[in-house]
Amino acid sequence: PERYKSRQQQQNCHEGRFVPLRECDANAYPLGACLATCDDFCCKSAVIKGQEHLVNLQSATIGEIQSWVVGRGLAGCSETDLLHGFCIKCREAGLLLSHGLVIIDTLHPTYEGRAFRWQVTPTNESPLIEYGPTNVGEAAENWRRSPFFHLLERGEGEFRSRIGHGEPLDFTNLKRLKDSGHTDYIAFVNRFDSDGTIGEMDAVYSHWTTDVETGFTEDGLQMLRDLVPSIALAIKCISLGRVAATLVDVYLGRQTGQRVLQGQMTRGVAERIHAALWYSDLRDFTTISEQIAPEEIIPLLNDYAEAVISPIQDQGGEVLKLMGDGVLAIFTGKS
Repeated sequence: PERYKSRQQQQNCHEGRFVPLRECDANAYPLGACLATCDDFCCKSAVIKGQEHLVNLQSATIGEIQSWVVGRGLAGCSETDLLHGFCIKCREAGLLLSHGLVIIDTLHPTYEGRAFRWQVTPTNESPLIEYGPTNVGEAAENWRRSPFFHLLERGEGEFRSRIGHGEPLDFTNLKRLKDSGHTDYIAFVNRFDSDGTIGEMDAVYSHWTTDVETGFTEDGLQMLRDLVPSIALAIKCISLGRVAATLVDVYLGRQTGQRVLQGQMTRGVAERIHAALWYSDLRDFTTISEQIAPEEIIPLLNDYAEAVISPIQDQGGEVLKLMGDGVLAIFTGKS
């Protein structure tokens, strides 16, 4: 402040409302928005060395990105497309994300949840991961050593680690991210209330990194805090639609379930169809079940169901009911 003649200039500098036109140290002044219009300052070209991207924060407001996220969520786009577009929008706004990961549990007979990831540098990694149970084996150990488990245990919602600036790498994935060139890391847990919880789907987990040498700025961190709940809500909305499709597929059958989701569920309405019925069961299953150990019966039925159901579905049929070792299926005129 002593560099400036007027008291107003001194106050403006102290409050970080602008920075000098000349190059200055990144730590010498608060990270302001360069708003001055007097001769000593320039709102467009006054850039703190190492923080050039801050000037662009005004090019796309938080509200605009939130509106875009809500629109894509209502449109039902895929979670991977939503995350990709969100990260690109943030970069265009000056928040230089280098990696993003969003996780949500689900209701499904074979996997526990889905993870969606994005990286600014293209890789061969799939943007979608469908993961199995995380309460046993190596998966359980990895979960307990993650920042998300740390946040749940402490009842907190945010964890930050400046991984490129010498802070302890207390969790397994932080070292891998640092070695990949990321410099700063922040994780969020957006929890649902009990009325909004379905099974294990009780929160959206996400983490975000940057590879900017100086890490996230306070403006960038606040931007993420404002935006992440929006993408969490959109991911939840899309995932709930997927859960509904899974449930009707499992309990009603693929074709019947789709008709229910399309609204064809009026009581008392019948439809005439041309179809072939399939019924089969496992030969000598009663004798087999009496001869093998009880804990071997369910795996046997699972293998049998896979051998029968997959070919039926591959040929356009629909399994209507499983009755122990019996399978009732239908092939309509279209199939």
